[in-house]
Amino acid sequence: MQAAERSFAIIRAFGQRRQVLSQAQVAELTGLSRATARRFLLTMEALGYVGRDGRNYFLRPKVLDLGYAYLSSMSLWDVAREQMELLVRQVRESSSASVLDGTDIIITARVQTQRIMTVLVEIGTRLPAHATSMGRVLLADLPSAALDDYFGKVVPERLTPRSITSEQELRVILKTVASQGWCLLDEELEEGVRSLAVPLRDKQGAVIAAMNVCAHASRVSADRMQEEFLPTLLQAAATVDKHTCSKG
Repeated sequence: MQAAERSFAIIRAFGQRRQVLSQAQVAELTGLSRATARRFLLTMEALGYVGRDGRNYFLRPKVLDLGYAYLSSMSLWDVAREQMELLVRQVRESSSASVLDGTDIIITARVQTQRIMTVLVEIGTRLPAHATSMGRVLLADLPSAALDDYFGKVVPERLTPRSITSEQELRVILKTVASQGWCLLDEELEEGVRSLAVPLRDKQGAVIAAMNVCAHASRVSADRMQEEFLPTLLQAAATVDKHTCSKG
């Protein structure tokens, strides 16, 4: 168990801004000793999960097998992507799906029309839950104890002048999201970008993922997103939910 935990910690140490790391940097980011970090890096190199260029290490494409194994084990994502492709053709804006992981969301599916965000969004991208429409949809379904635990761990960052970082304000917003069943985010993750998200549910009605549509604020108003995009997005989510409920 400890070996697996350390291996995944090393994988998570790499990221969009840390594509190449030295042994010392891996040790610092994971809290491992240099000797332990070196031993695990050499093992992971032998297995094909990391590569090495001199003293620096980088992730190899084989790491994607770990994520694809998870995604392929859930037919939910196949159906979700089909519906997202249909959604994108209808609204002519990009769509993503995600799951909650700690204080972040992880993008698990993405259908793009044209790039409107300076933040790179692709499968595997982590984004702060508090500042995303999908994150708020996922947080809104958490039991009280789990939500308290979330706020005990997170330090909400102000990413734009519109970002809401107050725990009290966020809790009020999450109650509204839970009640209405969707979330509209207006330039809180990135200036000039609006997003609208709805939950994806299992057969018990629990929220297991979220799906969104994202548009540039100069092109699509908040009112238009709610009036035109929301019914289409809700229909796409309902189709995914229906498939999920029919399984098992």
